[in-house]
Amino acid sequence: MQKVDLSTQLAGLKLKNPVLTSSGTYGFGEEYGAFYDPGFLGGITVKGITPKARLGNPVPRLAETPSGMLNAVGLENPGLEVFLNAYLPRLEALKTAVIVNISGFSLDDYALMAEAMPEESCIAALEVNISCPNIKDGGMAFGTDPRSAEEVLRVTRKHTKLPLIAKLSPNVTDITALAKAVANGGADIISLINTLLGMRIDITSQKPILANTMGGLSGPAVLPVALRMVYQVYAAVKLPIIGMGGISSWQDAVEFMLAGASAVSVGTANFVNPLAPLEIIEGLEEYCRQHGYAAVREIVGLAHR
Repeated sequence: MQKVDLSTQLAGLKLKNPVLTSSGTYGFGEEYGAFYDPGFLGGITVKGITPKARLGNPVPRLAETPSGMLNAVGLENPGLEVFLNAYLPRLEALKTAVIVNISGFSLDDYALMAEAMPEESCIAALEVNISCPNIKDGGMAFGTDPRSAEEVLRVTRKHTKLPLIAKLSPNVTDITALAKAVANGGADIISLINTLLGMRIDITSQKPILANTMGGLSGPAVLPVALRMVYQVYAAVKLPIIGMGGISSWQDAVEFMLAGASAVSVGTANFVNPLAPLEIIEGLEEYCRQHGYAAVREIVGLAHR
């Protein structure tokens, strides 16, 4: 049987295979240990961390939608200090790449988070969540304005040597403008997409289902939008891409890689089928074998021919 090389390298991020898990859907890795060893994965992205602990938004903060879900969790997390002292030592035991998602509400927050993450540790890269509101600009999200997004990456880059992954928001008119901005700011890798803004209304109470009114839409319903944006960004910038947004099968993963993603990240599907990432790894390998590819890297961007 032909052996397929599943390894991939995205700038300074080395992965044993191209399948990751998305921030906010996989906890800190331990939560899925009852199902399988996270070491089988290319990497995991931990729950988003902020400088201070956050309780998140009031409940209800989750709602089902056709082919997806809405969430308005509000970055609930234990905070930087607890993460470094309690969670990071346990993450060291995982035999896979650990990506830490960092969020902030000011440029100083991002600088603080980047500088605090030890470079000599299991942390393989930082995923910079630029979908948080910029308090100094009246609450506008950093990730919807190219100039603000570039500035966040520029500041973060000054405070760490770790590979930086810029996680892009799809709630923009031109995703390529945002991609070019974070590339100029010093991003090494781009991940897309984050969730789409959406809402649902309870027709009995006649009020929004989510206490926060609006939330982020994820799941299979967003896949065509995410795939389109990966395709566009691949053609617009030279940075490697981590594709995400509704991936629940190996067929989905193949589409994203053909569109230009060098790796894929599984999010909402983890809630439905905890074994989805493993099934995707197996499916990618078999797809390459059947089509005569010696390495999974060979299929990246083929849809652009």
